[in-house]
Amino acid sequence: MQDLKEKTIRGGAVRLGAQVASLVLRTGTLVVLARLLGPKDFGLVGMATTFTGALSMFRDFGLSAAAVQRSDVTSDQHSTLFWINVLLGALLALVTLASAPAIATFYHEPRLVWVAAVIGTAFLFNAVGIQHSALLQRQMRFTAMAAISVLSLIVGTAIAIGGAAIGYGYWALVANSVVTPLVASIGFWLATGWVPGMPRLRAGIRSMVHFGGTITLNGIVCYIAFNADKVMIGRFLGVDAIGIYGRGSQVVGIPTDNLNSAVGEVAFSALSRLQSDPARLRIYFLTGFSVVLGLTLPVTIGCALFADDIVLVLLGTKWQASTEIVRLLAPMVAVMAVINPLGWLLYSLGLVRRSLKIALVLAPTMILGCVLGLPYGAAGVAFAYSAVMVLWLVPLVPWSVHGTPISVRDIATAVIRPLACGVVAGAVGYAVRLTCSDFLWPLPRLILESGVLGVTFFAVLVFVAGQKALYVDLLRGLRRRRPVQGYVESLSA
Repeated sequence: MQDLKEKTIRGGAVRLGAQVASLVLRTGTLVVLARLLGPKDFGLVGMATTFTGALSMFRDFGLSAAAVQRSDVTSDQHSTLFWINVLLGALLALVTLASAPAIATFYHEPRLVWVAAVIGTAFLFNAVGIQHSALLQRQMRFTAMAAISVLSLIVGTAIAIGGAAIGYGYWALVANSVVTPLVASIGFWLATGWVPGMPRLRAGIRSMVHFGGTITLNGIVCYIAFNADKVMIGRFLGVDAIGIYGRGSQVVGIPTDNLNSAVGEVAFSALSRLQSDPARLRIYFLTGFSVVLGLTLPVTIGCALFADDIVLVLLGTKWQASTEIVRLLAPMVAVMAVINPLGWLLYSLGLVRRSLKIALVLAPTMILGCVLGLPYGAAGVAFAYSAVMVLWLVPLVPWSVHGTPISVRDIATAVIRPLACGVVAGAVGYAVRLTCSDFLWPLPRLILESGVLGVTFFAVLVFVAGQKALYVDLLRGLRRRRPVQGYVESLSA
């Protein structure tokens, strides 16, 4: 268990470092491409990826998660899962090709035929590396995974910027969507050195396919719920509106998506190894949950308070219409910081059916909210999106933790402290903004106000709210010392 603790902490640190690098790259790419391309370019590709994103829920049929969650997986099982993934990837590429004319007709945009067809090839490129990635995750080799992730992003980013600079327009974005998974899959093969064998009919994967199928269905339902806004805006408000809305949601989502991806990947691997040890599972979960909240809340508060400066600095003056979208979507991102860790918990304990039931109730509510907000434009949809998520948080938490080692009190205690710190830090940061808004340019003003918010938040969190033990224990874990237990014990006091 000590070795697992060290791998978890070090893996989390490595993945967070990689996600910081990814955040810098994605933000830098957004800054450059927002100046080289226009809303129509982003909107066109956004229309295609909304549909291919729905198909991506099938891309591994949940088999990578099943391979990680199982206590033991044989070589024959890995090989059989590999060939299933390749078959699914090829099938999805063909489905995208066949659906391309219908996508173009739906949006009244003929250019989408070839855009969708080319983006569809990414399914096959991704499929050939899924089980290799799962093998690295089972072995908790997060350093290798981080290096591959960053490298693939660098290559894809370079091609996108280069293509946009020489005038390829939206095709530069399409190239990025295809090249990134191809480079990643090549990296996974080289890192593992594993060559799949032939598939076996009696490899004993039925339970894994059932587990993965439930995860896939859950993912499809969630995708529909969380992308209904983009589909409706693109269909009824047009390509410019979806371009503006998409960039706004990207600005507010990039930091938190990277964070949840990094911590969630490590947490799922670690929690899956602790299914039979409820006490340690509780410690690991609450530690990861607290870290995610502590790192997410300052970002979302900053997006709500400083949206105009963020959009102006990152995207430029022609994207100022995205400011209101960033501000209105900030509460939704904060709620996702609570919801996503509950997903790690349910998946690691094998409670995938409960997760699916939650999604089946949540999805119609989200879609109804988007429908009600649509007459008020993109801003109305963004407001409805956040409002539904905030209201849903109340019943979702007890439903998720029922019968697990985690209690509602654990969640409430972990949320209240950083939330109170965020209110204090937000007030201080906004006071600084009001003081210096008249004599500072947007970039130095954004650096100052966001810096003050961040420093104030963590100072109050560590020295006033009693979370010093959490971060001290994490640092000690990096130096191979005692487990991160003191903080979680304080939560129950």
